Amino acid sequence: NLSDDKGNEYFSDGISEELLNVLAKVPGLTVRGRSSGFFFKGKNTPVPEIGKQLGVTYVVQGSVRKAGNRVRISAQLIRAATDELVWSSGSLDRELQDIFAVQDEIAGLVAQQLQLKLGTTRVARVVNPEAYRLLLEGRNFFSQRNEDGFDRADAAFAAALKIDPNFAEVHTSMAQVA
Repeated sequence: NLSDDKGNEYFSDGISEELLNVLAKVPGLTVRGRSSGFFFKGKNTPVPEIGKQLGVTYVVQGSVRKAGNRVRISAQLIRAATDELVWSSGSLDRELQDIFAVQDEIAGLVAQQLQLKLGTTRVARVVNPEAYRLLLEGRNFFSQRNEDGFDRADAAFAAALKIDPNFAEVHTSMAQVA
């Protein structure tokens, strides 16, 4: 989080977590858990040392800057053993209203680069930002674990499916409410 407002830390953490979730779905790729990666957050540990401690071939790092309604995100894929920059997203500037699309875009780009390195051909699915927002909203309501929360979660999931009937994560979440 390179924003002036350190209260935006949750925002960069959310992007990191989404990236972990997407990368974990890449065939042939082993992704370390959230707590392992977040252990190095805010520390100035060299990438080869991170790679050694986690036993990984690649490290993904990046930054998030938020100013008003705009966000700038960058991500880099680094070969851990040599600290070699393999790929960079450059700076992705977006309106904050499209943040879920930006999360998906970055996660998809990194996953695609890793798949090229691993020789697989699966490409990340593009998700409608509003359907994704409704999925997250529904999950939030579901986590309240009360009747009102379940009803609101069900409504959010149903709205997401109207936008994208093939959105598998919504179907999975909706099944938990039933």
